[in-house]
Amino acid sequence: MHTTRYPWAAIALAALSTLATTAQAQGSGQLNVICSVQDAWCSMIATTFTRSTGIKVNMVKRGSGEALAQLIAERSNPKTDVWFGGTGDPHIQAAELDLTLEYKSPSLGQLHGWAQEQARQSAYRTVGVYSGPLGFGFNTELLAKKKLAAPLCWKDLVNPAFKGELQVANPSSSGTAYTMIATLVQLMGEDKAFDYLKELHRNVSQYTRSGTGPIKAVARGEAMLSISFVQDAPGEQMQGFAVATSTPCEGTGAEVGSMSIIKGTRSLDNAKRFYEWALTPSAQALAVAVKQFHLQSNKATPLDSNVPDFKKIKFINYDYAKYGKTAERKRLIERWERDVNSLSR
Repeated sequence: MHTTRYPWAAIALAALSTLATTAQAQGSGQLNVICSVQDAWCSMIATTFTRSTGIKVNMVKRGSGEALAQLIAERSNPKTDVWFGGTGDPHIQAAELDLTLEYKSPSLGQLHGWAQEQARQSAYRTVGVYSGPLGFGFNTELLAKKKLAAPLCWKDLVNPAFKGELQVANPSSSGTAYTMIATLVQLMGEDKAFDYLKELHRNVSQYTRSGTGPIKAVARGEAMLSISFVQDAPGEQMQGFAVATSTPCEGTGAEVGSMSIIKGTRSLDNAKRFYEWALTPSAQALAVAVKQFHLQSNKATPLDSNVPDFKKIKFINYDYAKYGKTAERKRLIERWERDVNSLSR
């Protein structure tokens, strides 16, 4: 599945070298983007797109749940042009709420099937730009110190030996955590999934605001375990941290990180230009250049060896359309708040 170990380097340099002339830069306008990926990736995207087009990018970093809340709050007077990244469920919800524009990209045929399906399910109001499997992060040094085995299955996480050792994001603000709930509901059935989440709650030390917070805490020894997207681990490993991952033996879900143009944008031409640029292999290769190891949606984007091998992971048949619906998302998060988060630990 994997090709050259560092194919991204040449592509990223090529993208960075595509600089606009002064004449092109003048009067090109600007673009307001909500970015729901890691900070370094957001910055690289903004810098490279501006250098290659002359369009100034005003970028705001938001978790996907927070991004959706902002768009809902701004719907009568939109201040955002493009929403880039974050789990696909809230993008589908934004489409359902008529917050985003229909745009059928001419690049769709170049994308993996899961990215095209995301577009179809939203009536072409969003598109998949990357994907990554949900799994577990763990600090190998802390596990060894306590002589505990790494978790390989969902059932392993409720081991009483892990009490106070687990960090998970809060589904009210994090798409990662909502993906976890929706995955468990589809895997176990709703009532059994919430029984499981109650058991899991006993082992949770903290529910973080963002989905990347838990694995960063694990990498730095502030927690032993996390529920995270596994592609977030290699970048921490490259910094020398003792973090590793696994994907659950019973099955797991995957995020389809998405991108949407906001209805009411005042910069539609620039928004479409950014959208098309973000679907190119050269733009998608920028992720690996800043140590973000998602599977990118363009089939021509070279694969780094750190990108998870989807062929080796047991996936559930995740119903993105159902669990991206406003009512379903709201209902499940409210049930989690009522039945799980309200419990003492």
